[in-house]
Amino acid sequence: MTTPLEPPKATPPWVRTLRVLLVGAVLGGLAVVLWGSPQADPTHPHAEAPSAGAEVWTCSMHPQIRQPEPGPCPICGMDLIPVGDAGGALPPNRVSLSDRARALAKLRTTTVRRQPGVAADLKLLGRLEANEATLKTVTSWIDGRIDTLHVKETGKRVRSGQSIATLYSPEVYAAHQDLLVSKRQLARMASSSPLSRVSAEAAYDAARERLTLLGLPQREIDRLEKAKSPTRAVTIRSPFSGTVIERLATEGSYVDTGTALYRIANLRTLWVQLDAYESDLSRIAIGQDVQVEVEAVPDALFEGTVTFIDPVLDRTRRTARVRVQLDNDEGLLRPGMFAEATVATKQPEGTPQPLVVPSTAPLFTGRRAVVYVESDDGDRPVYEARTVRLGPRLGSVYPVVAGLAQGERVVTAGAFALDADLQIRGGRSMMTSTDDLDAGAGEQRIALTPEQRAPLAPVLRAYLRAQVALAADELEAAQEAAETFSDLAAGVSWNATADAAAAWAPLGSRLREHAQRVGAAETLEQARAGFEPLSNAMIGLLGRFGNPLDTDVHLAHCPMAARNEGALWLQATDEVDNPYFGASMPGCGDIRKRVAPGAYLRPPTRSGPAAGGHRH
Repeated sequence: MTTPLEPPKATPPWVRTLRVLLVGAVLGGLAVVLWGSPQADPTHPHAEAPSAGAEVWTCSMHPQIRQPEPGPCPICGMDLIPVGDAGGALPPNRVSLSDRARALAKLRTTTVRRQPGVAADLKLLGRLEANEATLKTVTSWIDGRIDTLHVKETGKRVRSGQSIATLYSPEVYAAHQDLLVSKRQLARMASSSPLSRVSAEAAYDAARERLTLLGLPQREIDRLEKAKSPTRAVTIRSPFSGTVIERLATEGSYVDTGTALYRIANLRTLWVQLDAYESDLSRIAIGQDVQVEVEAVPDALFEGTVTFIDPVLDRTRRTARVRVQLDNDEGLLRPGMFAEATVATKQPEGTPQPLVVPSTAPLFTGRRAVVYVESDDGDRPVYEARTVRLGPRLGSVYPVVAGLAQGERVVTAGAFALDADLQIRGGRSMMTSTDDLDAGAGEQRIALTPEQRAPLAPVLRAYLRAQVALAADELEAAQEAAETFSDLAAGVSWNATADAAAAWAPLGSRLREHAQRVGAAETLEQARAGFEPLSNAMIGLLGRFGNPLDTDVHLAHCPMAARNEGALWLQATDEVDNPYFGASMPGCGDIRKRVAPGAYLRPPTRSGPAAGGHRH
């Protein structure tokens, strides 16, 4: 007899949970084995480096993958492609092309040079205003009530001597009556005694003088003298010619002596009030010729000259007013119109001739500018991707603030092809490289003992001496400290791990390069421009190696440095001592971080909040 099957028992929940955990553990272990293997991650500390002469394979979608043999990409599964011989591998910021590749890319280079008399058109926006020198106010010269306004609209033109208002003045009425009485009395005393005539003439002269003191001109007094009865109406005439830009009086209102009735301006000349940023002020001077375009008159080009530059900047907009005077004989321009001015500028006299590169050389990625510098490596040219700091564009060139030296050759055509090739090879291309500011921020910290970190202490002390010198506006001291810094950085000798020595090599090279530019600076402005990338590289040093001093180091930030983009620096004290502005604004900025001896620094972003800092 067959026993009927019993229905399966329900699996307890804890059993199902245990099964899921076991399966997850198995799959996770497989993933660790696969993805954590040296072959899957070429950056793994135990990954085998390609041997000299071995071919290197990479992924076209993930160029950071570098494998010694073909196979699938460990990230996306695509077949790897060869990129060249590992034995001839270049640094991550350099690339070399074959003759055919250079021809296809149409590479062109030019030499970085100093260019005298750099000139460019500076575009400024502004608005038209009445010429303040022609502004006049028509006032009442007598107390009274306004009976009639003969000019009732703003914008109406008036001429000198034109009647603009009629007033009733009891004071003028009484004085006029006294004049008429004294005149009749003088006529009656014509045949009287001399004493009587003298008295009558004195009364007559006093009546005329009273009207003169009330403000009536002699011509008007002569007219009133001929009247048969005293007048109730007093005429107010405009002493100026121009256009009424504001009417202040109304009919029926009472006015006192000196009350403003109209404001009049002569619009035959106008002012253009332009807004110039502080970085442009050094290129503008009084007397420069300016061409002005107005949208309301599209076919006309107006010419004027700079007559005034405001000595005070607007604290909110960081601009100064630049005044240009224009002739407006034809009346085409009106106050309130917007205008665009073109100022032909030139390098200020006495300033060093700037290094310049063609405007086609830099590749811009946000605030960074990258140029490719050509050098020879044996029998082939090599192109290095270098981050530079440029000034505002001057026509067809950019002035070089930091990052290039005179005589170096930069790529002016085909730079995008070089950057694409560098990116495919897994190098530091325009899109993947970072500023010196970020050096060490995302890289692995190197564990060192205080004794192993000690060789970096003299380097940091030399940097801090340069910071103090720039904050004190002492160019020679800053140059001397920078030269000392460069020598000390070149002489760093490591007793530490191989990782420390390998990480120091590229960073030390950048530090020496930046320090040499500070040491070669001819002005404080040039020294401060070179000090910023030096500071960024030093921040990277503390991020990877830690603070080598036995005292605290402070990270400071100034939001107005680097053309209002903000800049960081290191200093020994906890009170802001700004090296970018010196004595003009020594306390501008805030302390972002305190780095204790042996501690590592992860720099904040320029726009990030102050991390426990304080503003001065």
